Amino acid sequence: MSPAPAPRVVVTGLGFITSIGNSRAEVLRSLREGRHGIEVFPEFEAGNEPVRLVGTIKDFAFPSPEWEDWTWPAGVKIPKEIMRPMTPNALYAWFAMREAIADARLTPEMVSNEHTGMMCASAGSMMMSYHNVHIMLTKGVARCPPMGMVNGIPGSLNINLVPAFKIKGASLGFVSACSSSSHALGEACELIRRGRQKIVFTVGAEDCNKFSILPFASVRALSPQHDPEKAPRAFDRQRDGFVGTGGATVLVLEELSHALDRGAPIVAEILGWGQASDGYNVMAPEPAGDGLSRAMRQALDDAGVQPEEIDYLNAHATATEVGDRAEVDAIKRVFPAGARPRVSSTKSLTGHGLSLAGAMESAFCCLALQDGFMPISAKITDLDPMCDGVPILTAPVDIAPRLAMNNSSGFGGSNVATVLRRWEGTDTSAER
Repeated sequence: MSPAPAPRVVVTGLGFITSIGNSRAEVLRSLREGRHGIEVFPEFEAGNEPVRLVGTIKDFAFPSPEWEDWTWPAGVKIPKEIMRPMTPNALYAWFAMREAIADARLTPEMVSNEHTGMMCASAGSMMMSYHNVHIMLTKGVARCPPMGMVNGIPGSLNINLVPAFKIKGASLGFVSACSSSSHALGEACELIRRGRQKIVFTVGAEDCNKFSILPFASVRALSPQHDPEKAPRAFDRQRDGFVGTGGATVLVLEELSHALDRGAPIVAEILGWGQASDGYNVMAPEPAGDGLSRAMRQALDDAGVQPEEIDYLNAHATATEVGDRAEVDAIKRVFPAGARPRVSSTKSLTGHGLSLAGAMESAFCCLALQDGFMPISAKITDLDPMCDGVPILTAPVDIAPRLAMNNSSGFGGSNVATVLRRWEGTDTSAER
């Protein structure tokens, strides 16, 4: 007797706080229209910093580390006990969680029970870490804020969200640089496949301020452009680095039969994922994209699909010279000439969300699959000849993708690829 097939995993809800919109509807509109969220950042301009541009998060402000000074969208009241240990990225995620829960039509009982878990990904809040350590060193431990221990570490995201939403299932925080939330998404899939959970929230969130973004200027990874129409521009011959952003994205992952039984609105299906390491360098990717190509092959094998079946690929492509080149080489190695997916980098619209990027861009793939479009790779005026043979989407195409892949790569050579499929019906007997 053959073993029973693993439970299938679907996405039943999405929530967004991003530079291109603070709701699913706004994000979808921006992606379809190719509208970016990059602006000159007043904080950088006032400090005469070597960079100017940021994918800003609108309707939020964090003028100081004191939560009483923070502002967020009008009309939303947050209890003091939830706000006191908060970090900016956790506040973004709190809003995105609310939208995802409503989008998935989850009741409070579905959110808070032993069968519902949460996988989070973030680098933590550098702003809060600096603030707390500065007080300790200049004023002494006795003057440190009581919540300094929990709002200044990478785990601050899950530390805040698990009690705020009364999560009782598995919870975990992931820190693997820019692959973090893709790792969180993969582990969420595994928890459902192994029968450990029925629902898992996957959360990626980052601050959006000088503390989280400006350190990348020291390694010349950030674009020095002052014009938001010129950066970031992945795959362009004149690309000159990425533009940072923050915000949050939440995906509600759910076991298929559980979702069908409750009549959940299914957005897309996650067919498989893969991960591999470069084993090469602390910061630079392996030049030929070896690790990423192995991650993509693993994802295809896990999904049970052939390379030529992928219609759209959301590339990690941050608009750095070495990163874009390695990824293009990896794509050429995995996908046969003449049957390669259309490729774009939505970071040219949003900026690079760091640990948030994988979750955000997988959610973009979900929107593209459900709404029947492919986001463009914006701001390209001089496509790099290295892209010959890879169909980079510089303009909209009237083609609805059925299968999509999302790539993530991080410092230390950490690579993750995810395969998603358009939801086309309720045939639970279909092969993965």
